[in-house]
This record gives sequence, C-alpha cells and structure tokens, in this order.
Amino acid sequence: MPSDQDPVLELCDARKRLPPAILAFFVQLGVLGLVWCLIQLYLWQFDGMSLPVWSLFLLQGLLAGGLAMLLGMASWWRWIHLLFPLAILLMLQWHLPSWVYLMAFCFTLTVFWSTYRTQVPFYPTLPATWQRVKHLIPQDRPVRILDIGSGLGGLVMYLARECSHAKCSGIELAPLPWLVSAVLATLKKSPARFKYGNYQAVNLSGYDVVFAYLSPAAMPDLWRKAEQEMRAGSLLISYEFDIPGVIPKLQIQDKPDAPSIFVWEF
Repeated sequence: MPSDQDPVLELCDARKRLPPAILAFFVQLGVLGLVWCLIQLYLWQFDGMSLPVWSLFLLQGLLAGGLAMLLGMASWWRWIHLLFPLAILLMLQWHLPSWVYLMAFCFTLTVFWSTYRTQVPFYPTLPATWQRVKHLIPQDRPVRILDIGSGLGGLVMYLARECSHAKCSGIELAPLPWLVSAVLATLKKSPARFKYGNYQAVNLSGYDVVFAYLSPAAMPDLWRKAEQEMRAGSLLISYEFDIPGVIPKLQIQDKPDAPSIFVWEF
C-alpha cells in the first residue's frame, strides 16, 4: 500500500534507522548516480560539449551537502559531504603514491573509529574549559571523576594534578587517542588512569562527577544511563551540549557566543 507520509519525513525516518557513516555512504552513492544522469542529459542537450572536471566534483559536493542538510544530518557531516569530492580531486592532481592513502586511512580509522557507533566526533576540550570544570569539583570530600570520551586525556590529567583529593579516570573508544593518553600519563607520572572501551559498559554509580563532551545525538542515551546509575548528590557535567527536556541545575557561559557548561545534580 502506498505511504501517505511526506517524502521528506520518510527520508528523515531512514536517517534515524541508519548509522551516520552508512547513511553518508548512501548519500554520496545516490548523488553520484544523479550527477552521472545530469552529465548524460547535458551531453545530449549540448551535443557532447565537455564540462570542466572540477565542476563535476563541485556539483557532487554541493548536492551531497544539500541532501545531508535535508536529511537533518549533523553539521560536520554536511561539511564532510561538501568537501569530500573536492579533496579527492585535489589528491588526484597531486599524484600521490598509493601507500600514502593507506596510511591516511589507517590514521583516520584509529582516531575516528568510535564515531561510526557513537556519533561522537573526536574534538578535544581546551585548557580554559578544564579550569571551569575544576571549579565545579566538590572540595570538601574525596571524589571520583570520570571523563567520558576522554580523547588525549588533557582534562583528566589536569584534574588529577590540580585536585589532590580526586581520583580521576577517563574512558575512550577511539584506539589512537586512548593509547596517546595512556602513554602520556605514564611519561608524566600522572595518577590519572585511562580505560579503553565504551562508557555504556561502565557503572556510573562508582563516580561522584561524570564529565562528557559528546554530541547532541549521544545526550539522551547518556541521560538515561545517568538517571539509572548515578547516586544522590553526584554531578553530571556536559560541555556544549544539553539534554533535551531536562533543565540543568547550573549553566555556565562566559560569553554570549561561547559554548556553555551544563551541570545536573542527582
């Protein structure tokens, strides 16, 4: 039976059912087919008149970026769709040896490995954020702190150094950032500890403060887990991203256009 649903809504429902990386593949593939059809139409209409190669790659990027916007994909995916074909054109002009592409792929895989499953891109926090988080840590008792998606470990090692009463740890799903953080902690003789894995496998009841810098897509799942496991009096801190429908106890924003820090107390 034909569906009465709006085609745009059907596309958005498909987006929700597919992991972003798989959806991105189909977006590029579908647009590639559309561009091929447009080329054939152009050649038929203008009797074989050729087009500049760069214009075809640009058209691919523009159409893919537009479709990603229509599907409601995150802003970074729109930029990836736009720039991906142009990056391919640039690399083809450089005539790089094949091993360079293999190395670039392996490096990207180790850094963004977790993005496929978690929809959380690798984006580290800055020292200014570390300092603001430090002032939110309770000072009147020993505390255990967990950084979800700890990246290169900067925040965890900073808090471990500045808060002697705190046991600080991080968990990271991307292999290379986790390895870098673990090595740096060893070299710096930091008491910070880093675990490789998914935070969903960690019981949050063992922590007094949980910090997260994730993405809008990940926040509802984080809240459900925190509601079930975090103890009374513990703090959930999120940088930049709030939890839809849940009012924080505190919101810190240094400048009108700066990202906020959101704090929820259980």
